[in-house]
Amino acid sequence: MLPLPHAVNLLSALAQEHRLAVFRLLVKAGPQGLPAGVIAREVGARPNTLSTHLAILDHAGLVSARREGRSVIYAANFGAMRDLLGFLVEDCCGGNPEICAPLAELARDCGACA
Repeated sequence: MLPLPHAVNLLSALAQEHRLAVFRLLVKAGPQGLPAGVIAREVGARPNTLSTHLAILDHAGLVSARREGRSVIYAANFGAMRDLLGFLVEDCCGGNPEICAPLAELARDCGACA
């Protein structure tokens, strides 16, 4: 189980419009990730601002970076995402599984996951 302070750290890192947009973009990009320049263009962030956002996401463990030649490629950390989602729904049903059934259906029907 994800410790509460770590969950708060992950949620805090995502609690900003550009950082959330970056993370969502990287999730869509998959494990191969995207170069920083592409991310900046896609989310409409200036390179120096994007660098700060990526550093916050990296520090929280939500993204990783690797160098390929002159480019830095960022990718979502899917393990951290699963841990956070698990934390958020862990006590969801409280003995009433019908409460969480829509979440299972949403995950099953996720177009990006097909």
